[in-house]
Amino acid sequence: MAEVAVEIEYLRKRYSGGFEALKGVSLSVPKGSVFGLLGPNGAGKSTLIKSLLTIIRPTECRGTLLGRKIGDRKTLAQVGYLPEHAKFPDYLTGQEVIGYSAGMAGVARATAKERTKRLLALVGMAEWGDRKIGTYSKGMKQRVGLAQALVNEPEVVFLDEPTNGVDPEGRIEIRKIIEAMKAEGRTVFVNSHLLAEVEQVADQVAILSNGNVIRSGSVEALTGAGLQYELRTQGPVPLDLRQKLEAAGLQVAGDRLLIPAKDAAEVQGVIDALRTAGIVIRELKESRQSLEELFLSAVNSAREMAKGGAK
Repeated sequence: MAEVAVEIEYLRKRYSGGFEALKGVSLSVPKGSVFGLLGPNGAGKSTLIKSLLTIIRPTECRGTLLGRKIGDRKTLAQVGYLPEHAKFPDYLTGQEVIGYSAGMAGVARATAKERTKRLLALVGMAEWGDRKIGTYSKGMKQRVGLAQALVNEPEVVFLDEPTNGVDPEGRIEIRKIIEAMKAEGRTVFVNSHLLAEVEQVADQVAILSNGNVIRSGSVEALTGAGLQYELRTQGPVPLDLRQKLEAAGLQVAGDRLLIPAKDAAEVQGVIDALRTAGIVIRELKESRQSLEELFLSAVNSAREMAKGGAK
């Protein structure tokens, strides 16, 4: 069984006005993995991360971070954090921002100097390190924010919307950095609304809606639940055969068939029926439900259930 970096048994956050941002969340993040936290705006994603880091105080919290009780100060020293909408003083340079974060984390000055140079190169900001933050674009600030999150060489890195304001080329570079962190054995906890990017990099995800985790698991298992095969024929399927296929649960439209199946072996019967009818098959491919499709389906279902419960 894989070691666990983050284990939330129960996390609840209720604000003084009565609003409940988190309603008893539980989730588990394996060590050395990339974990994606997904959800619509206002779902409680940032609240969850800030609760784990004790930036805000949860109403009730049971769980561990790197094997110690959540909130343990020594453990927090092994954590890196890039907040959403990260802001740094305009009068500081990029390397000064990283150096300041290093000092706050207790990194020795000589070590911090070497790491700052290396991290600026890593995030593509080597030529801008001695320029003031006030001259940076939003994407450049985000890159420096990512660098400062790594200056203490953390075991767990929390990234809250890491590609916010970053151009497409920059998003690819950040994805490569996340992959490199995983290769080094770090655990990366990513909160993002860019589902296609999360799907490319995450091992596991959790979908948060209205303060509750509504789906969680490996990306492969979650998207594999909607696995189907798309088959194209040479010309439309004859009406009599089409009716038989549709009665068996297939979707047929002209020359296109959608076959729900767990693996290719289950498709062979359909292929045999088509060949027996003298129909030429010109294409067959596997089609998985995308993470975005899964997300929309799960969130919409949760909303409908919430409406039904409110009646």
